[in-house]
Amino acid sequence: MKNKVQIMGIINITRDSFYSASRAGGIDDAISVARSMIEHGATILDIGACSTRPGSTPVSESEEREAIIPVLKALKREFPHVSISIDTFRHDIAREAIDNGVDIINDISGGNEKMWEVVKNSSCSYILTHNPEHTDAYHTDDTHLYIDSVIQWYETRIRQMRDMGIEDIIIDPGFGFGKTIKENYHILSHMDMLKGWGLPILVGLSRKSMIYKTLDISADEALGGTMVLNAISIEKGADILRVHDVKEASQVIKLVEMVSNN
Repeated sequence: MKNKVQIMGIINITRDSFYSASRAGGIDDAISVARSMIEHGATILDIGACSTRPGSTPVSESEEREAIIPVLKALKREFPHVSISIDTFRHDIAREAIDNGVDIINDISGGNEKMWEVVKNSSCSYILTHNPEHTDAYHTDDTHLYIDSVIQWYETRIRQMRDMGIEDIIIDPGFGFGKTIKENYHILSHMDMLKGWGLPILVGLSRKSMIYKTLDISADEALGGTMVLNAISIEKGADILRVHDVKEASQVIKLVEMVSNN
């Protein structure tokens, strides 16, 4: 059995997150949410101050910085043994976060050389997210071949990053980013094919539209569907689950491990 799957708890320092229960109003609120997540099994906290939900308008860089850096400092001070991830696609904010001790850069944009130059001079892990909306992702009209285009996309970028000296890479298949519902499920079904580089895989399915649109429900009602897909993703090779609901994700991991160990 592989090492225990880790849980990354989502803390949004923004009013525009698609799931309202994940929003934290400031430093004290973020610390309270973080403490609860850690108690329920989160080993990584992912904080973001610029919504990247479909149709959202990003806040300015100065607004993002003013919101996220004080929270980052407070969480590092309050929980020194927990890994802190910052959810940003802006390289200058990533640089400032690194200067303030962040452990992971979670870049949903798909990456670029400016961001990678910042990361390569740090000890941070970097989350490389497949995102056709922001990059020169390969496309195919045949959904059944979509995973092949995703593998090609990763092959190119991982090679570029390794040529720059970056080895601490985490793969995020980018569920919900520039993909149809069928493409999302196709990637999940074939996600084990992304293990060839020997890199950890992070899965962020929590309450996303591929769940609530398929079930014709709201994001608020998508907890059950999220946990079903989280269990499937573990079986398909997920190493980290990025979730809003840490307690329930911990239960899923425990039950999947019980099956795997028997």
